[in-house]
Amino acid sequence: MPFHVEGLVAIVVFYLAILAVGIWAAWKTKNTGSEGDRSEAIIVGGRDIGLLVGGFTMTATWVGGGYINGTAEAVYVPGYGLAWAQAPIGYSLSLVLGGLFFAKPMRSKGYVTMLDPFQQIYGKRMGGLLFIPALMGEMFWAAAIFSALGATISVIIDININISVIVSALIATMYTLVGGLYSVAYTDVVQLFCIFLGLWISVPFAMSHPAVTDIGFTAVHQVHQAPWLGSINSLDIYTWLDNFLLLTLGGIPWQAYFQRVLSSSSATYAQVLSFLAAFGCLVMALPAVLIGAIGASTAWNQTEYGVLDPMTKKEADMILPIVLQYLCPVYISFFGLGAVSAAVMSSADSSILSASSMFARNIYQLSFRQNASDREIVWVMRITVFLFGASATAMALLASSVYGLWYLSSDLVYIIIFPQLLCVLFIKGTNTYGAIAGYLFGLVLRITGGEPYLYLQPLIYYPGCYPDENNIYIQRFPFKTLAMLTSFFTNIIVSYIAKYLFESGTLPPKLDFLDAVVARYSREHMDKATLVKSDNIVLNELAPVNPRHSLTLTSTFTNKEAFNYVDSSPELSNTEDN
Repeated sequence: MPFHVEGLVAIVVFYLAILAVGIWAAWKTKNTGSEGDRSEAIIVGGRDIGLLVGGFTMTATWVGGGYINGTAEAVYVPGYGLAWAQAPIGYSLSLVLGGLFFAKPMRSKGYVTMLDPFQQIYGKRMGGLLFIPALMGEMFWAAAIFSALGATISVIIDININISVIVSALIATMYTLVGGLYSVAYTDVVQLFCIFLGLWISVPFAMSHPAVTDIGFTAVHQVHQAPWLGSINSLDIYTWLDNFLLLTLGGIPWQAYFQRVLSSSSATYAQVLSFLAAFGCLVMALPAVLIGAIGASTAWNQTEYGVLDPMTKKEADMILPIVLQYLCPVYISFFGLGAVSAAVMSSADSSILSASSMFARNIYQLSFRQNASDREIVWVMRITVFLFGASATAMALLASSVYGLWYLSSDLVYIIIFPQLLCVLFIKGTNTYGAIAGYLFGLVLRITGGEPYLYLQPLIYYPGCYPDENNIYIQRFPFKTLAMLTSFFTNIIVSYIAKYLFESGTLPPKLDFLDAVVARYSREHMDKATLVKSDNIVLNELAPVNPRHSLTLTSTFTNKEAFNYVDSSPELSNTEDN
């Protein structure tokens, strides 16, 4: 394949344009708000992201390289087809459910990251535990899409994969580093426009290629392969449902989503953004579906691709760039390449910013440096943006099973974080003991179910499992949803058991080593602590109380934590002293 200078120039121009928009947004951030809330401006954009920009950035977060490439691949693969292209409907429903049930309580309470309610209710330790699967999901997702981008660019303009990955990651990391959410949001607007324009320009040219049969006919008739509408085998119904629930419910507890929710100017705006993004995800999936259908309707032996089709060459995952390269004119394929590049960067920058935001606030500030200055937090965020960006790039270049790691980590988000989020927002009375038990039960059930992408054999063989060509057993039983439900109910049951045992006196207070029941109960029933805990009342508004003359002030309070509680600020970091 010849080296395309024109394609390289087009990519360079596109990358420079994105970088320019990111730097402009960073300048806008610097001139917005006071220096005292600089870190919050980077994380949640000063909470003034409007509907237009917010809708674009939330849509672009989901419409990434994996979204459009994966949708096209699912439609193309024989035996699967459109019936198995679950991402468009699954993620759209995820955004609708997020808007209906999760956006309002999260935004109305003024949280800064997704982990804030966990640390507020369950304490610092549990927040640190939940940071692990959240970080894994963001990092492996960024690495997977960087890897896909490198392969895509190498298909179309024939340059080294490593160079394309490094340059793409460097651009995304650079503007995220200097501008935070503002840079990510405004570049998302440009990137989403490029995705929409680039893919829709490519579709008519690919569809009119002489080697392509009418996709309306191949949808229900077998021509070059099975109809691309696809079907669901009766034996695979439970697998389909398991994957669909994973996308729909597991798509909610991601910091990348809640970062947009929490950046909205109001709770109502946060809900509207979710609904707009749900519609945007469906619209942006249409060209990817058509490209997958075109790939399934093409006689590849009549093109320059060769005698064998992409499925036979085991390049089905690259069907989108292959269609752009071999069924479209050269100048059109470059537009499509820009679309894929835009899709990748629009998701990668969000993942990198999400991971650094959670670390800087929930791990560094709230767990170790409660008195850290705003400037210090900003620098921690910048350093971690660079480190996480470099780590995702290294994994994309070196790891042979990035997608397998991402599948496993996204499963953990669904199985561990989603039930914990349900409990912390909607189930009153859950505590740290239940959260830890639910975490461990969910983790064990997921790991013991195996993972074919990592060649991990299951330890528990559920009904209907069967070996694949590598003799790795595949589970047909919806064990991921089973693990999620087990984690959810374990949290509730263990929490109420622990609460009963301590409050009834069955267990002495000294055994409450996590301070999750006894200490919380005493704090919530101390008048001053309760008043200070309310964000509506500040210390100087409290009526002065004259101490009894027969007692010293220090002996009046038997709980010395009350002094720390009163003297501390009413921020989340000090309301939860686990």
